[in-house]
Amino acid sequence: MSSFPKRLSGRLLHPFKSEKKLRQSFRLITGRNPINLALYKRAMRHSSVASVNDQGIKNSYERLEYLGDAILGMIIAEYLYRIYPFKEEGFLTEIRAKIVNRESLNNLGQTIGLRELVQYNQHSRAHRSVYGDCMEALIGAVYLDHGFYYCKKFVINKLLKPHFDLEELIAKTTNFKSRLLEWSQKEGKELRFEIINEEDRKFTAQVFLNESPMSKGTGFSKKKAEQDAASKTYEQLKLDQ
Repeated sequence: MSSFPKRLSGRLLHPFKSEKKLRQSFRLITGRNPINLALYKRAMRHSSVASVNDQGIKNSYERLEYLGDAILGMIIAEYLYRIYPFKEEGFLTEIRAKIVNRESLNNLGQTIGLRELVQYNQHSRAHRSVYGDCMEALIGAVYLDHGFYYCKKFVINKLLKPHFDLEELIAKTTNFKSRLLEWSQKEGKELRFEIINEEDRKFTAQVFLNESPMSKGTGFSKKKAEQDAASKTYEQLKLDQ
């Protein structure tokens, strides 16, 4: 194996910082020292720079992302259920979606410092949402490393409370699929969503406007993929301006 560092995400980096510095970085982010540092390394590794193990599976963040996505959704769902005891299911679902959507998680990942830890090849298909993907993978790593109880504390006390104003989120409507449908009906345009790919339990949806392809979105359910695609199309069309 070459000892030369790889050029990743636009800058020259060695495969990882020293183990001591890595442990310090993850302790600052999660509040606890990693036990199994390899989990955290994997959570920060895009498939474009991942090796393949003996089972033919890439040692990238994707499996941890899948796990973290499910755990995050459940923790947020329970938290909202408890603090809003008189709100209906639709309200709770929408607020949860505002917290766990790809753009929100991507911004959060960068805010807490994942930009300096995530590794991907700048010539790969990795895009801006890589930080959100790694955010979910990190949650999966914390769960496996420290158990559900601590993972729940990490999500609520380190991610949710410091970085999300729930009252502000409530004041905003971000069901982009509904908003996009309302806009298209008002403008007399034909709008449809299509699942164009399903790979490793991850869906890719695309919006078509008058049969012209618009933005794509991804998620671990068809609904999440469509919402992600709708959000990006809404931004693409500059409908918030």
